Amino acid sequence: MTAKWPASLLKRGVAEVIIEQEMVKLLESGRPLRLKQGFDPSRPDIHLGHVVGLRKLREFQEMGHQVILIVGDWTAQIGDPSGQSITRPMLTAEEVKRNAESYMQQFFKVVDKSRTQVRLQSEWFGKFTLADIIKLTSKFTVAQFLAREDFRKRFDTNQPIAITELLYPLLQAYDSLAIEADVEFGGMDQKFNCLVGRELQGMMGQRQQQVFLMPLLVGTDGVQKMSKSLGNYIAVDEPPNDMYGKVMSIKDPLIMPYFELLTDVPDQELVEMKQQLDEQVNPMELKKRLARDIVMQFHGAEEARKADDRFASEVQNKELPERIPDIRPVKAIKATIDAKAGIVLVSGPILLVEAGLASSGSVARQLIAQGSVDINGQTITGNDWEVTDGTVIRAGKRGWCRIILGGVP
Repeated sequence: MTAKWPASLLKRGVAEVIIEQEMVKLLESGRPLRLKQGFDPSRPDIHLGHVVGLRKLREFQEMGHQVILIVGDWTAQIGDPSGQSITRPMLTAEEVKRNAESYMQQFFKVVDKSRTQVRLQSEWFGKFTLADIIKLTSKFTVAQFLAREDFRKRFDTNQPIAITELLYPLLQAYDSLAIEADVEFGGMDQKFNCLVGRELQGMMGQRQQQVFLMPLLVGTDGVQKMSKSLGNYIAVDEPPNDMYGKVMSIKDPLIMPYFELLTDVPDQELVEMKQQLDEQVNPMELKKRLARDIVMQFHGAEEARKADDRFASEVQNKELPERIPDIRPVKAIKATIDAKAGIVLVSGPILLVEAGLASSGSVARQLIAQGSVDINGQTITGNDWEVTDGTVIRAGKRGWCRIILGGVP
């Protein structure tokens, strides 16, 4: 394999490399590197925040290096305490297995399966004895672990920290030892855990792994890192139209970070895009290009084109979609206004929840108050609506339903 690599390899989409000079020497050696990527199948879904690191792994694979994907079938039962303010519930082995199968299907949408070796922690931890655990724990002190920010905050505020959580970084570190990792990849929130692995390797006489840390992608809310628990995520298995629409919903300041971290647009072109935005050019076309690119990565060019056309017609031109799901309201009906004309009074928030256009009454009321709900093309801000058979409701940019009142008195 060649020892040549693009300058962007260690810069674009990278928050920190520990230690960069040593990383350069590894690359210059020309030997295939063992790239460690661990995951805890505590949840079955991958979102675009994960994709930032997966794209970098694929970039290394294209240079001839090998990814070692470690399925954390033991650590997932503990739950990664990184960034957590409370102890996480432990999962059963069956839950872990189901999540792992779903995770890997999505993982290989980005990473080359033929250049990936999958290893389960149970290969080595299944043979561990109590003596092995005690020996491992003797390598580090409680003070070292309490120096970690999330542990320290919980300790200072008298929040519980389970002993199993203190074991988590040790088990993740031992993974690096077991597979003789050259490089470990993770988000910035994994820095402590990755460095424990590096230190453990040195203690045990192995070459210390380099640590490749990725920036944390900000979610669609424009504030917090992308997270399923916060609801500000875009999953890699989202339907094309939903994926496209969610990308279009991101805040304008996120356009350039998303292009940089999630696409292959050349660096020079990124500079030109940023200049356009700085000159206050309408960001709509850039955002549409971003949405097309991301949808194409996971669904192909044809689905990206269809999603683009659908957005243009339904959102930009406010045309009705070809297919609108019907909803026969039950809980939402409050009274009959005019039986002859077929007009009934409904609770708007309850109707939106009943139609699946809002996850809760509070979310529905927020949509209405923001002016994000139309009735037959007219924006409505009140919570009580007069509707008839065939009334079309739009909530947000992608939610539609048609009222069916047949049989309603």
